[in-house]
Amino acid sequence: MKQIAAAIDAVNDLTGRVICWGILLMVILQFAVVIARYVFSTSTLFGIPAVWFQEGVVYLHGMTILLGTAYAMLWNKNVRVDILYDKASPRVQDLTEFFGSLLFVLPLCLVIGWSALPNVVGAWAVKEGSLEPNGIPFRYVLKALSLVFCVLVSAQALSTMIKAFLRLTGRSSDPIYEVSDEL
Repeated sequence: MKQIAAAIDAVNDLTGRVICWGILLMVILQFAVVIARYVFSTSTLFGIPAVWFQEGVVYLHGMTILLGTAYAMLWNKNVRVDILYDKASPRVQDLTEFFGSLLFVLPLCLVIGWSALPNVVGAWAVKEGSLEPNGIPFRYVLKALSLVFCVLVSAQALSTMIKAFLRLTGRSSDPIYEVSDEL
């Protein structure tokens, strides 16, 4: 079980480290849009319509959120609404992690995935593109990332549950979350 959790953690860590470069690219694209529009007064940049750059920023923003959420969960950098967690004993914290993942995170991912599936299938069926003329024609791919989000977050919840279970049963003393100052 520990190897399963480690494999899930490795996938989500790699995904997060790759997708974080999207933030830098987002800034560069937005800068290019501003330069094209206000310095050169043009609607194209290097022969590419400016709408591609603008939509590229939106696509990257969506990708960063959808693919980076499991990474944030892995490193315990997600937003929490728990008042007593920090003051609780390690056993209560492990129980909270286990049942929180089981009763909240996994069902939420199921509802999101189930709700998104018809929209994603419809978008892929028609290869849905941009609403803008000359826009990026791959909107269906962006919509499919909502299902990838569900898979990555569900897998990370499973990893958290495994690590909490191992701690609760005395088979591991490893922390559920790694501590990192680089995030």
